[in-house]
Amino acid sequence: MTARAADRARYDRATAHLDAPVAIVDLDAFDANADDLVRRAGGKPIRVASKSVRCRALLERVLAKDGFAGIMSFTLAESLWLVRSGFEDVLLAYPSADRARFAELASDPKLAAAVTVMIDDPAQLRFIDEARDGGREVIRICLELDTSLKLLGGRVRVGARRSPLHSPAQVADMARAVARRPGFKVVGIMAYEGHIAGVGDSVAGRPLRSRAVRLMQATARRELAERRGEVVRAVRAVVPDLEFVNGGGTGSVQHTAAEDAVTEIGAGSGLYVPRLFDNYTSFTGRPAALFAQPVVRRPGVGVVTVLGGGYPASGAPGKDRLPVPYLPEGLRYDPQEGPGEVQTPLLGSPADDLLIGDKVWFRHAKAGELCERFDVLHLVEGDAVTATVPTYRGEGHTFL
Repeated sequence: MTARAADRARYDRATAHLDAPVAIVDLDAFDANADDLVRRAGGKPIRVASKSVRCRALLERVLAKDGFAGIMSFTLAESLWLVRSGFEDVLLAYPSADRARFAELASDPKLAAAVTVMIDDPAQLRFIDEARDGGREVIRICLELDTSLKLLGGRVRVGARRSPLHSPAQVADMARAVARRPGFKVVGIMAYEGHIAGVGDSVAGRPLRSRAVRLMQATARRELAERRGEVVRAVRAVVPDLEFVNGGGTGSVQHTAAEDAVTEIGAGSGLYVPRLFDNYTSFTGRPAALFAQPVVRRPGVGVVTVLGGGYPASGAPGKDRLPVPYLPEGLRYDPQEGPGEVQTPLLGSPADDLLIGDKVWFRHAKAGELCERFDVLHLVEGDAVTATVPTYRGEGHTFL
């Protein structure tokens, strides 16, 4: 029996009492992935990206481990909810335009002390000031550095379109703009190198593209390491008591941690290890988060149909944004239908061994987005479900 077949047997036994659709997290794999992130971080703390987890119980589990400290959130409403739920250090990784929550933040000492918000434009400071509604608490500010690699005098850009702050001078000027404005304090810098951490460099069947990605990433790492160091020195000249410099992502943990300028690593997807991480050479994780759909039809030889399953992930549309049939091995989508809203035909010889009601296990393309489809996660240890915990959705929250 292969390792994957053994996992399927365990998951089927663990969830035999549960009807599909069902989502699980294999805690043995989750914990092993957490340990691997800590190892690769080389002693620097890891701030957990909540968007990649979207479950309070699992955020609590990973933050109880040595090597993890703080949360990187994705909306201001989520940030305030997390602090009110007992989390103490929350960095909002994206700018917000939530006037009501800024008013709450500015009027509550506990929230203001625990939440750091992201900016990259003076207009965002003005927006926050106008939203204060009389609140006088000092707002903790993190400045975001654009990590993109610019070539040929800027005519070629590689990397996500995030912050407009690219040069050390631009980031330092933004720090000065914050310092001049009462009610704000710069406490950190964030730089997420998505083109390094979030792009697979070993795509099956595409050796030339894979080599090009590796060359690009090597060039980008060198350029960013030098520029990030210059940025931090320039900002510390304005803000000597800067508290943190956050960088990285699951795919680049060990490289980012090697930079002296970086004080902490942001990562989260590497806990669940979704299918997008199958194309990386920098690390090998264990799939921890899976979902199962039930077989509801047997249309013919070599075909079964499962209920639903059309759970595409965010990003540019493409096959790499789709879940993949994982267990039993050897199933594939019908190219004429793909994963559907209410039914998904699956092709392959393993279909002939599946009965009505059997579970087919899938892996989602991106980590935490799976939790937008399920109210609960069943936590599996060995061949048993040992706990059932709510996702954000299960607690009544869909922040985006």
